[in-house]
Amino acid sequence: MPTALITGILGQDGSYLAELLLGKGYRVAGIDRWTTTAAFERIQPLLDEIDLIQADLHDQEGLMELIENYRPDEVYNLAAQSFIPASWSQPVLTAEVNAVGVARLLEALRLIHPKARFFQASSSEMFGQVLEIPQRETTPFNPRTPYAVSKIFGHWLTVNYRQAHGLYAVSGILFNHESPRRGPEFVTRKITYGAARIKLGLASELRLGNLDSRRDWGFAGDYVEAMWRMLQTDTPEDFVIGSGDAHTVRELCEQAFGGLGLDYREFVVQDPRFYRPAEADILLADPAKARQKLGWQARVTFNELVQMMVDADLQRLAKEMD
Repeated sequence: MPTALITGILGQDGSYLAELLLGKGYRVAGIDRWTTTAAFERIQPLLDEIDLIQADLHDQEGLMELIENYRPDEVYNLAAQSFIPASWSQPVLTAEVNAVGVARLLEALRLIHPKARFFQASSSEMFGQVLEIPQRETTPFNPRTPYAVSKIFGHWLTVNYRQAHGLYAVSGILFNHESPRRGPEFVTRKITYGAARIKLGLASELRLGNLDSRRDWGFAGDYVEAMWRMLQTDTPEDFVIGSGDAHTVRELCEQAFGGLGLDYREFVVQDPRFYRPAEADILLADPAKARQKLGWQARVTFNELVQMMVDADLQRLAKEMD
């Protein structure tokens, strides 16, 4: 029975990855800082099947002890300060978690258990103000946010530890991936939840920022399979993981509201407070390498994803209203 260690297991990706690995017969250990009851919602059905550990990427000694105790076959680093607007107000915290945290984890592996296979969750936001469309593994980075800058550090450090220390360490450059488990502060859930509230008469408007940003959105459940496949190859390599299909925030609104028989233009208000100081206008993946070398491609379409999220939010709200 192989052992996998997942940082950030209480998050969207962590919960889907834990489900996938348990289904493949892994022993799964997960670490996360948060231990409130609400934080367990995503992995509640899995609590009896996983080892849940309170740990922190700020704690070098604790990470080394954790690696020593579990000696995992695979390590997936999904922990991050991942809310991009917060990176502007908390750039130092973002760097501590997303950049220095990766260094602490890689160093713990190098010193204690260098045979482990390591996955780093990199981000399409690293491409920023893009220098080519679509973006592939060779596209230069041009970050536009403190979040993206912090992710570039973690990405290149992973490459460095692979090249300099011989670790099996890879980065998946993940384009936007969503699900009903996405936090309500992210624009996709903000839209689907807001549309559901309006449909049920619980709200009359939804305030958003830039509606013309284009993103490559996919389903998180598909993307965690790509993470796993990356660690099963003979040679460690980095991969762009995305759907290859981009849509605007406006299209997302149209799909979410339209699926409920509503016209988003009657309810969505653009609010300057939600504009970012700098914006990446279009992020669009070229997932050809993942398709050719991993046999992976996104299965859930954009329209299916949005409908899945709207339906889940309607069900949540209906239960709250009972």
